[in-house]
Formats: sequence, C-alpha cells, structure tokens
Amino acid sequence: MFESMTPAERVAFILHDVFGFAFAEVAEIVGRTSAACRQLAFSARRRIGAAQVPATPAVRQARIVREFKQAWEAKDIDALIALLDPDATVIADGGGRVGTMLRPIEGAAQIVRSLVNLAGKQRDLTVLERTVNGRPGLVAQQDGVIVTVVAFDVEGDRIKHIWAVRNPDKLRSWTARS
Repeated sequence: MFESMTPAERVAFILHDVFGFAFAEVAEIVGRTSAACRQLAFSARRRIGAAQVPATPAVRQARIVREFKQAWEAKDIDALIALLDPDATVIADGGGRVGTMLRPIEGAAQIVRSLVNLAGKQRDLTVLERTVNGRPGLVAQQDGVIVTVVAFDVEGDRIKHIWAVRNPDKLRSWTARS
C-alpha cells in the first residue's frame, strides 16, 4: 500500500500518524505548510483505506477452517489444495523443544504433501475447532493434552497463511484453559 502513495504522502503519514509529530513539525521537516502536510496525510490515509481488502467474514472463515479440518482428517488431497491459496505458507514453532518443520513451507502442493505426511505419523490425535487469536482455528490434543494450536489467515475463500504453535512453553496458557 505504501507503493501507492507519493513520497510526500508517505513522509507526512509516517511522521504524523506513526511517529506522532504535529503537522507543524512535519511542515518544518519537509519544507511545506502545515495545511499541505495535513492534506498529504489525509490522502495517504485514503489510499490505505482503498488498498485494504475487506476481511473475510468470521462465519466464512469458520466454514473454511472446518472444511480444512475435515479434508485433512480424510486425507482428501484435492479438497486441501482447493482450500489453500496457491502461494499459501505454513510456519510452525516448536521452539527447539518438539519436532516441527524447520523452515516455512510455501505453496499449496508442498503444504498438502507435508500435511498428508504428518497425518500418517499422528496417532490418537483429536482436532477441535476453537477460536485462536480471535479467529477460527484448530487445537490438536493427544491423550487429552494440547500439543498444537493452529491459526489461519483466510483471504476470500482460500487459506493464505497457517501458523502452528507446538512449543510447549507457548502452549501453557492453552493447557490452563482446557
């Protein structure tokens, strides 16, 4: 979105809206009037608003996460690929304490390959739909203990990013809730 702004809009916006400079101070820095700087920041905000993609409604996000869970449990490769953005990414955090992917996985086909491989290794895993970071997500339990919390970024009707937390230190707050 910053690329859509002129350099002057970018400077006025960042100095005022991000760093909290008064327009009089911004004017001194950039060599324009306070009114001109106010207008530049206004234009920058308008560009930002126009560039933002409307959020996927929570009901649709929940449906997509549910379909993802069902497809993963069924090992339905075609359904998983259909739910993922072609450029989707997965990042997992084991904190060096539990096994996980060492690098982000990029691309729907590579993600599905990893998920199917993972599904074959998991035994007695219960996956529950839960709210994660204020959005629909998944929580995996093994023998009643939470072992993974998964958050999703859904854009439109596709999953764009997946974050899996497996680090037991980071899961403590989740185990306290269950």
